[in-house]
Order: sequence, then structure tokens, then C-alpha cells
Amino acid sequence: MSGTNDINAKLRVLAERLSKTINTVTAEGVAELIDGVNASPLDDEDESWIAMVGDIGDPDLRTDLLELRTACRVSRAPGRQDKPAERLAALRKVMSEYGVDAIILPRADEHQGECIPHRAERLAWLTGFTGSAGVAIVLADKAAVFTDGRYTLQIRQQIDETLYEVRHVTNEPPTTWIEENLAVGARFGYDPWIHTIDGAERLRNAVERAGGVLLPLSDNPIDTIWDSQPAHPLTPIAPHDISYAGQSMAEKRVVIADTIAKDGHDAVILTSPESIAWLLNVRGHDVPRTPLPLSFGILDKNGSVDLFVDERKVTQNLRDHLGNAVTIQPRERLGPEIETKVGAGCQVRVDPASSPAWIAQRIEAAGGKVHKGQDPVVLPKAVKNTTELNGAHNAHTRDGLAFAHFLRWFQDEAPKGTVDEIQAADRLHACRSKGALFNDLSFDTISGSGPNGAIVHYRVTSETNRVIQRGDLYLVDSGAQYLDGTTDITRTIAVGDPGAEARDRFTRVLKCHIAIATARFPVGSTGGQLDTLGRTPLWDVGLDFDHGTGHGVGSYLGVHEGPQRISKAGGGVPLRPGMIISNEPGYYKEGAYGIRLENLVVVREEQIDGADRQMLGFDTITLAPFDRSMIDPSLLTGEELIWLNRYHARVRERLTPMLEPEMAAWLAEETAEI
Repeated sequence: MSGTNDINAKLRVLAERLSKTINTVTAEGVAELIDGVNASPLDDEDESWIAMVGDIGDPDLRTDLLELRTACRVSRAPGRQDKPAERLAALRKVMSEYGVDAIILPRADEHQGECIPHRAERLAWLTGFTGSAGVAIVLADKAAVFTDGRYTLQIRQQIDETLYEVRHVTNEPPTTWIEENLAVGARFGYDPWIHTIDGAERLRNAVERAGGVLLPLSDNPIDTIWDSQPAHPLTPIAPHDISYAGQSMAEKRVVIADTIAKDGHDAVILTSPESIAWLLNVRGHDVPRTPLPLSFGILDKNGSVDLFVDERKVTQNLRDHLGNAVTIQPRERLGPEIETKVGAGCQVRVDPASSPAWIAQRIEAAGGKVHKGQDPVVLPKAVKNTTELNGAHNAHTRDGLAFAHFLRWFQDEAPKGTVDEIQAADRLHACRSKGALFNDLSFDTISGSGPNGAIVHYRVTSETNRVIQRGDLYLVDSGAQYLDGTTDITRTIAVGDPGAEARDRFTRVLKCHIAIATARFPVGSTGGQLDTLGRTPLWDVGLDFDHGTGHGVGSYLGVHEGPQRISKAGGGVPLRPGMIISNEPGYYKEGAYGIRLENLVVVREEQIDGADRQMLGFDTITLAPFDRSMIDPSLLTGEELIWLNRYHARVRERLTPMLEPEMAAWLAEETAEI
């Protein structure tokens, strides 16, 4: 208690000092702002948040604010940690207070992003499962958690299976489980902010087929029982310079506004922070690893935008950038503004696949019709312009240099038996952080050795951390956020000799990788049509992998970006020149090792003599050698060897001029012709 009193006293004193130059400052306001900063992923050394307090020139005041941030974080750190059984019991108790017999809890926030703020990690808080894709359903007498094939091993390590059934989301979907387990007449509650319009409709159908009733809740029950739930994140929104964006905000607004007007709509509600970040040329730090400003927007067919956001994130610098065509409104004004437009007879478009069901309910409550259509920003954002593509190439060159230094260090140190998974991940981060325009990692590094490498989306912790040993395969999947591009690379590295079987599997995964890298396909093809190319060399010997072969990648935005992908579950939209997509086949032997080889590629036009159709292909932009010790040349065709040697030659040619002589000599050996 005394610690809290000390913090409050410091807040009052600091607020008094600040109020002499900023008359709106209060102790409560400073406390809320600092709590929001501490709920964000901003580094302790990052002082950009002080701009949200105001223009503070006094260095002593800045120092006191920074120290107070640290003190507040310590004083508000979680205290008592309930066990999963106690949390589940608490949820069941509060369910009865809400008048529901069942509840569904996806890992999601209001924006349906993969990277969500700490406050929205409700699924992890309740169940212990920390994967990026999952959903829990809780009834009075049973519960289940669903995830996909990336987390098959991880979920069983993290979930108490005496409390929750574990289900594969594709093979045993939640809708089927509901139909099989929900009692007739049961009241099934859901939070309409964290379910999409389409998702809520599928949920309604399943509940009604089971004889139940689906009920939208006014708030999320987890928020009432999570005592130490983080605050909403608060970080300043920053302009993204046109030297990186390649197209002005005004140009983008005109293009997207014309699109919605041609479709017969008066306005579109934008719920994806990535779409807003791209459209307005802004970035933020509200969620881990992706530079997003959490916000909503309404774009009118005349090109004007209403931006709904916590106004504390909006500095004068941002207002100058946005200009008169963008109106800043408090986030709470989104609902009333929707009602105003609907009441005026506007045809308001929403994306049913990504917009919260709450928005559709608000439109219908105002007497309007939900006009469904894809977010019009998604496709233009995915097709990178010349500036963005040049930035991607430059970012991957710097990333390749960082990765080369990491590889050299790893080869020297790992065989000694003194390097663990956390140390390896930290070393790679350190190598990257020295590079120009580096801002952050693009996701938490997957650093898995031996059996941990078989966990597709493994996240090393102090409990799972493993010393890398001779005979291991080490899988490292990592990436970075540079101001001019986003990177994502996976390499599997042998420490000593992991055996003939592992070498065979590695080479077959490499064959899958080369098949995608060298693919030629007609305009109009989707990634789903290409997926078999990235699996056939494994299928030939009865093997496969349970994840997609490729995902889209943003430009200093999400490392996972739609709508393009390469997947046997479907390939999204037709691939277009300028799209960036990953090429990452793999193989995983439970309890033994994992193999994944990933480069990023850009879709390009392909010139073929005598072709009677427009053809496309891929240009690989990642620059890092593959582990030559793991390649069995006898399994590669002549064409595959040519591709591999040409790729290694390009890595050598691009990186060597920027390396010191000793590193250049090392790289020459690593990329020598096979």
C-alpha cells in the first residue's frame, strides 16, 4: 500500500509541475497515460510517448516522467496468479450473472489482427495457451480449446487437459462441437466486438442448429474477472514518410474513394489498423512487432476521412501530416457517426470477413442495411509500388548482412555446447538492431533446437529453453521491421551431424522450396493452385507439413498480410505483380527435429518466348545461404542444382561488397558451388 501511496504522491507533484506549462494536465491523466504506455510494447528507452503529454523542454521533467513510468510499471505488476482451474471457475460464475449457459472466447481484438494488445490476450489469460490462433468454448460442465496445425504440440504442453478438450480447428471445428455439446434451449453468449460479421453468422447457425439461442453481450465477461488486465495501449501515431511509402496519402484516398463510389457506396468503415496505416501513411506502436495505430476510420466517397482514435495519440506533428481532409474524433464517436450516416441514407460498406459484428448491429439498430464488401484497401496495399519494392530489396540486403554475421557466430559457438535457444535469438536480434532503419523484430523469433524445432510456432521460454547440442538441427524463423520493409526468413542449421534421415528430409524440403521459387504460372492463378508444387517432393515419399506454404508480407506493416497466400486450404486472390509472399515448406518429426526453409519472393511478370498467355513468376529477395552440409546433391535434379548455385552466387555478390575480408571469405565458402 505504501508503494501505491508513493506513486500517487509523485504523480500529484509531477502534475503540478507540468500544469505550469500544460494547464490541462492532472495527476489522474498522467497516471492513465503512463498505464497505457506500459500496456504497449514500447521499449523502456523509447521516449517518443512523452510527446503525448505535451511539448516538454525541461530535461528534468522528462527524466522524472521516464522514472515514473518505471515506478508505475513495478507498482502495478500483477500480484496473485490464479490457477487455470480457478480462472475457469470464476468465468463460469460470472456467466450465470450474465444469464448465459455458454460463452465463446477467440484470441482476437476489435480489429481482428494477428498481433493484438496485451489487454486482449484473454484466451491466454484464461487457458494458458499462447498461440496466435485459437478459440475456447466454455459450458457449465465442459470446455474445449481449438487451434490449427501450427500449434498441435504447443497447445498440449500449455493446456490442462483435465479442464479443456483439445481440438483441431479444421478437423473438429467449433461449430461442430457446439452442435454436439450445446443443450437445447441453452443461451450462448458472445462478445460482438471480437467476432466478425461472417463469424457471428456462422456461430448463430451452429447455435440454432443445436437448439440454442445466440446472445450478444454488452461487454466481455473476462474483463470483469481479470484483476490485473492491462490498460488500453497508448503510443503516439507517427507519419510514415513518402520516401518509404512511395505514394501520398492524398493520392491513396482518391484511389480508394473512387473504388467505393464505383461500387455504389457512399462510405466504407475501415476496422483494420493496417488499412488505416497504409491509407493515411501513418504507423504506431500499440501492438507487439507490428507498427500499428489501433483505430477505426470511415472513408467517404469524396475522399475525406473520419479517424476514430484516442486523441492522446495524436500529436501536432500528426495533425500537420493529416491536414484538413482527415477529421480526428474520439473512438467513442464511431457508433453515433455510423448512426448519423445511416440516418442520412448513406450506403455504408463494411467488410464482413474482418469487421466486428458490433458494427453490423449498430447499422441495423439505426434502421440501415449492412452493405457487405471487401475492405477496399486490402488489395492495393498488397500490391507494392516501386518505392516499396526498392525498399524491400534494400531491407533484405541489410537483413542478409545481419543474418550472415549471426550464422558465422552460430557456427563458431554452437558446437561448443554453451549456446542455448534464448542466447541464439538474442544474438540475432543484436545483429539486426545495428542495421540502418531497424525499428523492431517483425515477430517473436522462433528459436528451436532438436525436438523444440518440431513445434511449428515454438516460442522459447525460460522453462523450455534448451542448450543446443551436437547432432541437433536448429530451426530459426525470424524477421525484422525496417522503415523501408518487413523481413521474414527461416533457416535450419546442423550442429554436427544430425544423421542421414534428417539430411534426406532437409533436401526434400529444399526441393519443395525450389519448386515454388522457380514456378511459372498464368495470370489469374492463385496460391492455392501452386501449393502442391511446394509439397510434391515430400508427398512422393509419404510426408507432408501441416501449415501453409506461403503468406503475404507487408511493407513496414504486418509480417502476415492478406489477401495473397499459398495454401492447400485455398490460395486467396489471384497473385499479382508486386505482391510479396513467403516460400516456406517444412517437415517436422515430433520429438526429434523440425526443418523449414523460408525466403520471401515478389510476384513478377515472366517473359517466355512463344507464350500465348501472360505469365508470372517469382523473384527471391531474401539473401542468406542454406546449410550446404545438409544438402544431398544426389536428390537434386540438374535444374534444381542450377537454381541453388545461382541463388548462392547472388547472395555472395550482393553481400560481399559490404563485408569485411574475413566475413567475405567465410561467405564465399558458405555459398560455394555444389
